[in-house]
Amino acid sequence: MQRPVFLTAEWRHLLMLNYVVDPAILAPYVPQGTELDLWDGQALVSIVGFQFLDTRLLGWSIPGHRNFDEVNLRFYIRRWTTEGWRRGVVFIKELAPRHAIVLVARGVYHENYEYASLTHTICEPSPDTPAGQVRYQWTYRGEQYAIQAVITASPQSLEIESLAEFITEHYWGYSRRPDGITLEYEVQHPPWKIWSADQFKFSGDVSRLYGGSFAPMLSVPPHSGLVAEGSAIQVCRGCKLPVRSEGVVTSPAVPPTV
Repeated sequence: MQRPVFLTAEWRHLLMLNYVVDPAILAPYVPQGTELDLWDGQALVSIVGFQFLDTRLLGWSIPGHRNFDEVNLRFYIRRWTTEGWRRGVVFIKELAPRHAIVLVARGVYHENYEYASLTHTICEPSPDTPAGQVRYQWTYRGEQYAIQAVITASPQSLEIESLAEFITEHYWGYSRRPDGITLEYEVQHPPWKIWSADQFKFSGDVSRLYGGSFAPMLSVPPHSGLVAEGSAIQVCRGCKLPVRSEGVVTSPAVPPTV
């Protein structure tokens, strides 16, 4: 059944830096009723920067909160349903430059949003500038951070079963409420095209931003990266996953064994 739409926007110029991490570090963040979704047997996290444009809540545009940047740290999970696997993401931390956005996201979706001052530098490739750039920079608790990449050519369709498809084709979000209940919501958008990109880089104090457990894995060059063109999106209202009497989140079916 189609859930009501809570938010509409455009997500553009999505810069994603991907890192291999120890699954044990992610285990405390995995919501009940879900499991890690691995790529080639490895657990990945992504630092993602992007533009939030023409943002509307329940169809309403809030002055001063329509266009802004966001940076988040996320990883990949899946949940089995009667319709098959639902592949989704869990956000470890999300940064936004508007206090009202932080409050709404925390209150409605129980996401770990925090305030940061964010800006961007975006230059798409053209005949005059064949090498473009996507860069997001921000200030968090007095420290300076940035992620960046060089892009070339025109955006191309995703390759089937590629890493880029795995990273971008997760259409569900999951978060854990303070009472331990898992909240699930759907994000709707068409498949994104991606630029040819390289020279991926993240700079800043990882321990201060994401905690010491992530520092060894995020302080090295990323495993991979991509820059997606983006599109219009819709975020549907969340719903609680069902629980048994002992408080464990259930799935409506058992996945097939291989």
